[in-house]
Formats: sequence, structure tokens, C-alpha cells
Amino acid sequence: MPAPDPLHETVAFPRLYARTLRFTLGVPRSLSVTEDGSRVLFVRTPSGTSRTGSLWAYDVATGTERCLADPDVLLAGSEQLSADERARRERSRESGAGVVAYATDAVGTVASFALSGRLWLADVSSGESRELPSAGAVIDPRVDPSGRQVAYASGGALRVVGVDGDGERALAEPDGAHVVWGQAEFVAAEDMDRDRGYWWAPDGESLLVERYDDSLVPVWYVSDPAHPEREPLAHRYPAAGTANVDATLWLVGLDGSRTEVEWDHDTSPYLLRVAWSAWGDPLVQVMSRDQRVAQVLSIDPDTARTSVLRELRDPDWLDAFQGAPARGPDGRLVTVEADHRSDTNRVHVDGLPIGPVGLQVGSVVSVAEQGVLVQATAEPTEQHLGWIDWDGTVAPGAFTEGAAVHTGAVSGSTWAVARGGLDADGVRVFVVAGGERRELTNHQAYAGFRPQVQLLRTGRRELRTAVLFPREHEPGSGRLPVLMYPYGGPHSQRVVVASRAYLESQWLADQGFCVVIADGRGTPARGPAWDRSVRDDLAAVTLADQVEALAGVADSYPDDIDTGRVGITGWSYGGYLAAYAVLAQPDVFHAAVAGAPVTEQRLYDTFYTERYLGLPAEQPDVYDRNSLLGLADRLERPLMLIHGMVDDNVVVAHTLLLSSALLAAGKPHTVLPLTGVTHMTPQEVVAENIKLLQVDFLRTHLSA
Repeated sequence: MPAPDPLHETVAFPRLYARTLRFTLGVPRSLSVTEDGSRVLFVRTPSGTSRTGSLWAYDVATGTERCLADPDVLLAGSEQLSADERARRERSRESGAGVVAYATDAVGTVASFALSGRLWLADVSSGESRELPSAGAVIDPRVDPSGRQVAYASGGALRVVGVDGDGERALAEPDGAHVVWGQAEFVAAEDMDRDRGYWWAPDGESLLVERYDDSLVPVWYVSDPAHPEREPLAHRYPAAGTANVDATLWLVGLDGSRTEVEWDHDTSPYLLRVAWSAWGDPLVQVMSRDQRVAQVLSIDPDTARTSVLRELRDPDWLDAFQGAPARGPDGRLVTVEADHRSDTNRVHVDGLPIGPVGLQVGSVVSVAEQGVLVQATAEPTEQHLGWIDWDGTVAPGAFTEGAAVHTGAVSGSTWAVARGGLDADGVRVFVVAGGERRELTNHQAYAGFRPQVQLLRTGRRELRTAVLFPREHEPGSGRLPVLMYPYGGPHSQRVVVASRAYLESQWLADQGFCVVIADGRGTPARGPAWDRSVRDDLAAVTLADQVEALAGVADSYPDDIDTGRVGITGWSYGGYLAAYAVLAQPDVFHAAVAGAPVTEQRLYDTFYTERYLGLPAEQPDVYDRNSLLGLADRLERPLMLIHGMVDDNVVVAHTLLLSSALLAAGKPHTVLPLTGVTHMTPQEVVAENIKLLQVDFLRTHLSA
């Protein structure tokens, strides 16, 4: 347990929650293990409230930690970020500063990182960091596997420099006004979980580089009305049914030579994954616009020609899994695929499933001689890290154990594991090697309490549901208003066995509510059929599960909750669900606070929206059915809409259009505009006051 932090005694919880970035600061993160298992690298801030990350190395033999890169030492002044870097961090939901990411060579002797738009290299053995020559603002620097060169993106170009500082030059420069080399396009970073745009060859002599041209993507303008003197930001946004970027892949040599990788872009416009290891020719996974067909292609590294290794099809959609496809040590193809016969997302080797039925694989962490390291679980509230052997078996001790959420990395016999459970405050990070388990130094702030969470399985679908009462509440002492607090949509879980996930929920409960969080259909970790049950019907299906969860909680606590006073709140998809709830079922939900809601699906991006609803021109009725705008005249309950005015993901037009429709229908409602705020709200004063206003709104409208 972390030492008590006096902050919680002097700072109100909502501000502390924002100041600590949801109590994530000070915790070792971005764990990696060197090839020989001798060191663990990680990023950590110096306190639970500092956002400035430093790069650290832990020596397994001695049990000591050494700082490799401290921004306060390396920078003479304050950190400066380019517009491109700020956009990249927005896509990855990164609110930290200083060192936020790094990359190493194959064996882990040197690490490259960007700091204040400049290029740096750390020597892992000596612990020294030095700046390398660079041009423009540095984005995503990656040292090559041989440790001789560092590549980085800057100003739309891909550049390279030797680790000795010599030979800085451009390998590929923009050949058009809207061309970018070496970076992931918007939908790749936002929805495909691909945040990179180039991949080194194992020998460090060449790279595979993405080139994208967004000239056909519609231009949207994001402006801050609080600063009319500033020009609006022109933002290329691929809304559902409109043009995507033209993404291609090129084989680029260190001499600047380049050859385009061939595939049928008309049938497979999406560049999904790229992998290149010493175990065979590089791989690229491409996908059709409707996301129902994907091909894994092998690339000839001499000619850039491709051959099809595997073609995947699904009547609804295909998922993109991190870490896959990949090559095994013998060159075989490793993928993660939906095995519909067993309703399990499983590792496949050359098309044959391996690993236990019911073990839902979420991602591949790495591939090694001993097998495939995965994040997986048989129980959706948990997450485990472990090995699946090449013969498909899971040996005793091959997976993390206990009811908790585990992440991390493994190399050889060294494990670096972050563990969050309901039996601990926050997250603890361990290094396990040579039969010993040691804990890395952790500076996370203490919230002042541990959430009192009760986990249920509600309804006939056994919806994983978390229930939190005020900490002083005595069972049967009175019926409390209910506050549903879902995300409720694809790609995200809220109900997990980790205490940090419920800190804000416990604070909300302490304000006089019974807080209920339910993961319904479409949320991860329950298999392909569960995921795909939301196809064409996002709104109705996900709302039905919230209603079912509420009924289950009422059955479990008949003397403690008042179903005549039910509020609902959420952000992003949760905001969409909250607004939809009071519009569609005012008999169940009596007040709502909707943050950054997607009110009109036609205004959200291609890759996400079309996956679930198809193309708007082909299924206009599906889009109408999942839009909130047509329901405006049905509002009869209090509704507060909150939106960041410079949100470039869920643009503020969503809230403004719904507000306009409500006004046209004569329906009173509340709109809270957040000037200068994006889809995230890292500004602590704003984040605190938003939460206080939400509570006041809900208390007022759910009072007895």
C-alpha cells in the first residue's frame, strides 16, 4: 500500500483526481525487458502529481534503479510540443509530459526518445543520455534493431541519423501538399490501435514506411469561440461515408531508394498492421472498407511484391488485434482470430487455433521461442499476462494468477508485471526473476480511501456489474437515488477487478448515490458473439443492457435503491448512451448528464462507425435509428450536455446540433461549453468544476 499522501487532506477529490491524471502519475509504466532479461526499462514521474516522465532502468541482478533520462536535467528550459505531437498525444489519450514513450534496439542497449521536440538517445549500460542532431519537431523516434541508426518523423518527412550523430538526412519527404511519410493517419491512431507509421528491417538497412495522402478527406474547421482572433484549425476529418486517406506502404532503403509495396488498394484500402522480424519476410495486414475481409500478405524484401498468406472473412466485421499478425521462430504465421465455433478469440498458427477454448485473447504482447505471450482472460473482469506454448498448451505458472488486472512484458525468465486489484490501493509493479519478486518504486498518490465495490452478474446475460454505495451507508437504512455510470460501448470496459478504476465512482457514491456501472453487449473480453451483437443497433442494444443491469441491482438491493430516481452520466460513448437513455426511456431514467456525446453517427469517423453501422448511403435507416437528433421532441427529463469546444474527435457540432433540435422542439435543456478543451479534460480546474456541476445537477433533479 502506498504511504498516506497528505494531498487528499488538503485538496478536494475531484481536483486531486484531475491533478494525478486519475491516480496514474508516479506509477512505473511502458514496461519493457531487455532481450537477455537483465534490465527492465520503464517511464515514471517523480511524484503522484508531477506529469513529467523520466526514463528509468532496473538492474535485475542488483535490484537497483537508475534514471537514464531526466527532463529537468536535459532541458535548459520548459518543454515545447509541436502541433503534430500534441495531436499524436490526443489520439493516444496521453496527458503526460517529459518522456512519454521510448524505443530500443533489439537487445536493449540504447533507447531513443523525443523530448521537447528534440531527439535523444540513452545508453542503457552507462545511464547517460545525449541529444542527437535533428531537423524540425521530432515525432516517434525509433532506433533500429542493430543499434546504429535512429529514424524519426518530422514535418511530413521520415528522417534518419546515426547514433553517433552523423549523417542526419531525409529518407522520404512530402511529394505533395497533403502527403505525410512515417506517421499513422487519424483513423489508424484513433480507432485501429496503430500509432506508428514506419517499421525497421531486422538488419537496420531498410524500413517499411507508410505514406498517406489526405487531400480527398473533407476539411473540417475546429475553432475556439473564446478566442475569435485565432484562425480556425483546418482538420482533415474522414466522417462516415466520406473519403479516407490514400494509405500506401513503401520499402525504403537507407540510401533513399524506395519501392511501393503492392496490393489491391481498391478492395483493401485500410493499412491495418505491419510486422518485420528476423524470423521471415515482413508482413502487412490490409482490410476492405466494410471490414469484413482482410488479407495477411508476405512482402518480398527485395522486390516489395506480396503474396497472400491468409485471408479472413466475417459476416459482421473483423477485429484488429495488437501484436498480430507476426512470425513465429520457424516462420509460421501467428494471428489472432475469432473462432466462431467456440465463440473465442484465439491465437492461430498458420490458420489453426491454439490455446484453451474460452480464453479470450485481447492482444499479442510478443512472440518468442517458448511461445506466444498474450493478454487474455477467461473472466471479463480480469486481465492476465501469460504464455501459450506452440503446441497450444498453457503450462502451470505460465499465466499471472489471482483476480486482478495484469499488464507488462516478459523476456526470458524475467517478468515485469503491473498489477491492479480490489485488494490493493492503485497499481503495484513487480519484477519477477530468479525465483524472486521485487517491487519497483512507486510514487502514486493515495486517494484517502479504497473503493467499496460489490461485483454482480445481473440479468439473464450475467452482465458484469459494479455497485458502490456511500461508504457510511448501512444496508436497509434508506433508499438512495441511482446513478448509472457506463461507458457501454465497444473497445472499453468499466467493470474490472482493480480498485483504481472505481475511485471516482466511490466519490460520486459518497455524494449520496448508489452508483451502478455495467458492461453490456459490445464491450470487450466476452467473445465474438458478444461483440457482434451490436451490429446495426448500437443504441438500442447497449441501452437495453443498462436497463437490465438496473433491474438486477434493484432485485439485489430492494431496500437500498430507489428506481423512481435514476440518473445516468457518461463521456464519449457513455455520453451518447446517457443522452439516448433519457430520450428513449424516460420511464426508467429521470435525469442525464452527457459529456462529449456522439449525437449523429454520420458525423463520426469512417473506421469506427462503418464497422458497426455500415455505410450511411447504403443503410440510411440504420443511421437514423442510431441518431439522437430524431428523438429531440421526446425529451421530458432534465438533460445536461457538456462538450469541449476544440474537440477534434467528437466535434462540438454533435452537441450543438442536438441542442438546436431540442430548442426547435421547445424542450428545455442545459448546455455547458468548455472553451479550450479537447476530448480530454486534463485541466484540473475545469475537470474539478465539471464534476461538481454534474453532481449538483443530478442532486437537484433526483431529490426525493
